[in-house]
Amino acid sequence: MAYLVHFFNTLLTFLEGILGNCYFLIAITTVSLVLKLFIIATLGKQGLGNTSAKKPRLLLLIVLIGSIVSDSAWILHLVHPFISNILDSRIVICWSRIAWAFTSIQYQALALFVESLITRKNPIKFRHSIFLLISGFFSIFFISVAFFDFNQWELFTVYKSQQAFSVYSLFILMPMSLVTTIVYLKKVPLPRILRQQIKVFILALIVPHLLCDCLQMYPFNFSTGFVASSFAFVGISTMLLTVAIYYSMKKVMGLRFLNFSSHVQSVPHYNFVDGFKIVLQQLSKTTGIKELEHITKNFFKEAFHLSTNKVKLYIRMPKDISYETSSDNFGKTELTTENFLETASENVKQYIKKTTILIHDEIAFSNFYDEHEDRQTIITFLEGVEVDVFIPIYKQNNIIAYIIIDRYARENYKFYSNVERDEMLVFAQYVGNIINLLQQRNLEQMIQHEKELKEEVYNKHQEINQYKESIKSFLKNTKQKDIGIIFYKSRRFTFGNQTAKKLINIDLNKQAGHPTTKKLKNIGDLVRQYNTPQTGFISDTAGNKLIVSAVSHLEQQSVILMIHYPEVSDIIKKQIDLLKDPTKWDYLLYLETTKSGHLINQLIPGSGETLLNFKIDIMRAALGTKATLLEMSEKDLLPTVELLHHVSLRQSLHVLKLTHPSKNYEVAIKLFGINPIFGITHNKPLLEKVGNADTIFIENIHFLSIEAQEYLAELIKYGFYRIFKSDKKISCDVRIICSTNQDLQPLVQEGTFSPTLFNELRKATIAMPSLLTLPEQEVSELAEGFTQQAIQNKHVKELLELSNKDKTKLMHNRPISLFDFKCKVQQLLKKKSQAANLYEEVAFDPAYTISDPELIEAARLGKHALRDSKTMALLWQKFEKNQNKIADFLCVNRSSVNRRCKQYNLQ
Repeated sequence: MAYLVHFFNTLLTFLEGILGNCYFLIAITTVSLVLKLFIIATLGKQGLGNTSAKKPRLLLLIVLIGSIVSDSAWILHLVHPFISNILDSRIVICWSRIAWAFTSIQYQALALFVESLITRKNPIKFRHSIFLLISGFFSIFFISVAFFDFNQWELFTVYKSQQAFSVYSLFILMPMSLVTTIVYLKKVPLPRILRQQIKVFILALIVPHLLCDCLQMYPFNFSTGFVASSFAFVGISTMLLTVAIYYSMKKVMGLRFLNFSSHVQSVPHYNFVDGFKIVLQQLSKTTGIKELEHITKNFFKEAFHLSTNKVKLYIRMPKDISYETSSDNFGKTELTTENFLETASENVKQYIKKTTILIHDEIAFSNFYDEHEDRQTIITFLEGVEVDVFIPIYKQNNIIAYIIIDRYARENYKFYSNVERDEMLVFAQYVGNIINLLQQRNLEQMIQHEKELKEEVYNKHQEINQYKESIKSFLKNTKQKDIGIIFYKSRRFTFGNQTAKKLINIDLNKQAGHPTTKKLKNIGDLVRQYNTPQTGFISDTAGNKLIVSAVSHLEQQSVILMIHYPEVSDIIKKQIDLLKDPTKWDYLLYLETTKSGHLINQLIPGSGETLLNFKIDIMRAALGTKATLLEMSEKDLLPTVELLHHVSLRQSLHVLKLTHPSKNYEVAIKLFGINPIFGITHNKPLLEKVGNADTIFIENIHFLSIEAQEYLAELIKYGFYRIFKSDKKISCDVRIICSTNQDLQPLVQEGTFSPTLFNELRKATIAMPSLLTLPEQEVSELAEGFTQQAIQNKHVKELLELSNKDKTKLMHNRPISLFDFKCKVQQLLKKKSQAANLYEEVAFDPAYTISDPELIEAARLGKHALRDSKTMALLWQKFEKNQNKIADFLCVNRSSVNRRCKQYNLQ
């Protein structure tokens, strides 16, 4: 125990040596003096002003001057031992007594200053008169002993006088003033900013100041035997007071101390720029008032830490305009506000416009020191609707909307600063622009128009790519400008030059059943029969088209066949007469010369007028991104969808098949998700899973609920979807393809199908022509096209050519779907091959019934696809990581697939 006492005394002695050190006292007192001079300079810049705050400012200036004189006396007293040879001690004593006179003035001014903060008129009461007389007596006494009969007064008498003043000021004057102020605060409603200022002054400055003065006058001793010097307490009190003065003045200056600033000052903590970027993105996607209210609440929550139920956005609408709002049209706040805005005087309206944002605490504080009728009117209005902040939103000179923050939305006397005020103003300006667009009903049109422009740009970009590919296909053959010459006479062919031999790489006289031979003979016979030029198309060994032009020889005994690679005009002039719409001519070119056109021609190998127009419709839809409605047989849906998906360069295809009318919104939730407020647990919605480069195919769209159809129509129309039962919107650029086997027009009239969705889907509807009504010539060409696709071995194609009897059989038993027609052709060819004992040699194309363009090559590779890692990765994705399906597709064992999957890390 004795050891601890000794250690404690040693520590206190060490601290006393530092804090009571003369040099430390000089330094800390100098800092205190400089700080007070800085505050006086700040007050001097502001001036005393002409408001009711003039008296408090003057009293504060007197307090600071008195404190500065006291600090200067201490500095003079501390430095005197170092300059005693040049400074008479009587001067030091004189200045110390003058400092005591100023100290009495300082305390009296401080007592009056505290009370002057809480009243406007500041009348001098009887109590004040008594205290002024006492303080004046002490001041005159200390001035007298400083200048008159200096040597006749004993030091003991002066010391007793100083103690008497300390008792008076510390225990009578200041306590009376503080008690009066606190009682007045409880009785009289004052502006919250002023209450916070007084709280800071009392707790952070006045109370510490009184305590420090008590320690200086009455230093206490410790029972352990340690006795602290008065210098140590002077050092401690001066240091604490300096910190207290700095803190309190910084705090109250930020709170508009004595109306020195127009708004509450603070350092911004919210990263407004980064946060506002997100808000701007949300505002740019806003299409409704409810969504705008939601964005407003979230912004104020994030930026100013306000509860969302404390912030409200009200839209002022003309009576003749009906617009959806979430506010009650007969709410107290709206009625009071509308009445105020309609009946307010022109001066009040101009004040609101000039102020831009009405903050109750600031207006009440300004009105306390400078009372004005307009301010009082606004204060009454704000208190009537019980709001802290009223933010008017202007269009030209009219208030079209306003944002309000409820009264006491912020706790613990946290006020709205000048920085926050500017942030609110910036947000309100942007919101005003959006509201203006919404009121004019132009925003939705702008968003829709923007989406349509994006679709058109994408479509043009795709068409340009197709055009480039077409040009390349012709440029590739520009080096082969030579024309091949063949003579046809007496049903025999004679090559007229070497070019013809290169282009026709077969023996025309020996291979009479070859398609090329048959075509050339047919053209030659027509020339001889009618004696008129004929033109036709054949293919070279690589599958490229060749144009054949035939004319009669001058001797009229033979036919000259001229063969060359076609030009653009040669490609389209054969079929251009079948197109009545000139805008389709470009698509005809793409069909004949590009890979996309090759895929479409492979799906539909017919070339008649009906099928040609249908193929162009598919090409046009494939090159765009618009939502497409398919009206065709169920078996033809997926092949067409896969073709559209592949040609439009989309990444993943997602199929949603509806087999019956949706109930309980399960399909809507699966598509869009649902508002978390309903507490329904569900998997990630489909639209959130897919990417912007994906495709969603919804089969039997008429089974979708009417409400979900409206949500889908909104997605198609604007490019944003809403979470089901929510106002939250999410950007989505997925392509939508739908199908139906119903006539939607009657469903719209019955009210079971959305008119909005119907209007969007009919903009891009593809209806496959019925095979039952297709002309016989087109059906015949279609059958020939499927025949060429089915047989891989070219040498037996002519042996299995469909006869007229076979074609007639197909005519009388036409299936509904193109897929069934394709299968019938294959079955017919198989029967013919079996009858001719050629089944093993025919080698039917394994990809004949495959509709997905990405799987065609894999199907043709068969088991060899296992060796290609890219093909296996494609199959792994297409068949949803199911090894059994991959094995069945490639006609191999599952173990082989499993081994390759491990090798390529596809597990």
